[in-house]
Amino acid sequence: MMTMEIVLATRNKKKVEEIRRILDGMEITVLTLDDFPLCPEVDEDEDSFEGNAIKKAIAISKCTGKTAVSDDSGLEVYALNGAPGVKSARYAGTIADDKTNNNKLLVDMKDLPPEKRGGRFVCVIALVCPNGEIYTFNGTIEGRIGEYPIGTMGFGYDPVFYPTGCEKTFGQMGPEEKDALSHRNAALEKLKEHIKRYIY
Repeated sequence: MMTMEIVLATRNKKKVEEIRRILDGMEITVLTLDDFPLCPEVDEDEDSFEGNAIKKAIAISKCTGKTAVSDDSGLEVYALNGAPGVKSARYAGTIADDKTNNNKLLVDMKDLPPEKRGGRFVCVIALVCPNGEIYTFNGTIEGRIGEYPIGTMGFGYDPVFYPTGCEKTFGQMGPEEKDALSHRNAALEKLKEHIKRYIY
């Protein structure tokens, strides 16, 4: 059995924490961009989650010489033609934070009735190897958008998102409860199965 090293191509500490938690127990050494401070910031300017994830992972794999794993994820609201989509992190502007993004989303949806508040979280994980091989893994979770934020757990749009069949937002769920449902967990489980074929 060998231990695999991967570099997470993100500086989002909450995202790093979530990915590390889900990958816990595998023969993987998880490194972050804090371990490689000279790596560049990568503009997320592609028009799809997959494009952004692949672009980031390629850049970080080339910078570090190691296998890189990148996540691009976001919220798609059907009544808003898929917005915020790939602009989820910057929905309220280039210097937006979670609170301002959520506020803009709720304002944009303020006149929508409950039956028009459907949406989904999407996650694409890209794995890029030093030899240039690229793999992607997708995960989604359907749900609806509440009328105001509830809960302080998680990050991003978690406080306004009710997974289908749940009366709690992601923001009200503890880590294990959220992981069991989340789009990122669904994508990472596929990544884990892929990695297992190489190290077990």
